[in-house]
Amino acid sequence: MKALIRFEFQKILRRRSTLIVCAVSLLVTAFLFALPVMQYQVYDHGEPRKGLDGVAFQKAQFSGGDVWLTDESVAGQIDEVRQLFKNPENVGFDGGEEFLIGDAYWNSVAPREDLLNLIAGNYAPPGEFAGYSALAKLDLSAGPRFYETRAEKIRAIVGDPARRMSAQQAAFWEKRNSQVAQPLRYGYFEGWRVLFSSWELFLFAVLAVCIAVAPVFCGEYQAGTDAVILAGKYGKTRVAAAKIIASYLFGALAFLVHIGLACAIVFLTFGPEGWDLPLQINGLSVPYPWTFLQAALINFGVIFLVLFAMIALTLVLSAKMKSAYLVLAVLVPVLFLPMFLTPSGTTGLLSRIAFLLPYRSTMPELGHYISYQFGGLVLDVLSVRAIVYALFSLAVPPLAGRGFRRHQPGA
Repeated sequence: MKALIRFEFQKILRRRSTLIVCAVSLLVTAFLFALPVMQYQVYDHGEPRKGLDGVAFQKAQFSGGDVWLTDESVAGQIDEVRQLFKNPENVGFDGGEEFLIGDAYWNSVAPREDLLNLIAGNYAPPGEFAGYSALAKLDLSAGPRFYETRAEKIRAIVGDPARRMSAQQAAFWEKRNSQVAQPLRYGYFEGWRVLFSSWELFLFAVLAVCIAVAPVFCGEYQAGTDAVILAGKYGKTRVAAAKIIASYLFGALAFLVHIGLACAIVFLTFGPEGWDLPLQINGLSVPYPWTFLQAALINFGVIFLVLFAMIALTLVLSAKMKSAYLVLAVLVPVLFLPMFLTPSGTTGLLSRIAFLLPYRSTMPELGHYISYQFGGLVLDVLSVRAIVYALFSLAVPPLAGRGFRRHQPGA
């Protein structure tokens, strides 16, 4: 059996179409993940710094080390901003909105503006943005109450009538939030920010794998070798199984190469720093108690299951159809049409289904509080995706083997 699997794997790997598709896909992946580097831009005293120079400048802004977000440190950050606003020479106006100008902004605020915006956003109502200038008008007579305010905001999000959460779902999310460690540690995480904004780009790698796997069965039909294979001793048993296993092995290895290339571009440019920082520094209302690395590994696991499910679907179509082009005519819409089916919210049957489609399933949706309830059991969207695509990946391949065994040569 091992020899058969190795033979089928080599057939996939040595096919000219496979080599061309993988080469093109790797180039596309490299280009797409290099775009954030080429387009990266920050400002230094009003002057733009672009590309690698901008990345180096932004990274240097964090040279002072990480910041623990305790009530004391938050109060200190807010007080420093307030003191800057007290000097009229530091303040500019835009339609009645105040903001800092000159050295007050570039030397004191710009290096930590993301942090200040994060703090300010914690005190804003759910769904509303608040920048650092809002800190100057905060009422802190009762103290910063940073984590109490965060907890109250999350209760407001969970209790929003528009979300139509059941009592069990609300309890599920409040429990999940309670597991977030305090105090939070803030630091440099630009590489992870780029990666987490680019998950859907891996769908092109999924498509490339499916294109390479598409001729596994129907390629035999076109070449006329199906009659020889099916008439052989193991043609209807081991050969079909070997083709399926080889397809999964090829898909996993090819996808790992794409992941390695994408991560190498991102982390060699922006650096891997921040892997152990909590997700909440990229959005305080994120309910998952994970670091960036943990969340990335979990979402990569989900994407792998999506990949395996798409390989399974490709194999079934390949066993049933006469041409790889017909297989792709079905697969491409399955993968990419959901791009135009943006969920209208986090509730409703259509939205819940949309969150489970292949394109959307590449995105972790970490801050959206999407859950599914089955009786008394509540699961988050990542868990449901993992279950759905794992079951699909296990249940469908036998249908491909059955279709190949029942194929009538020459039909």
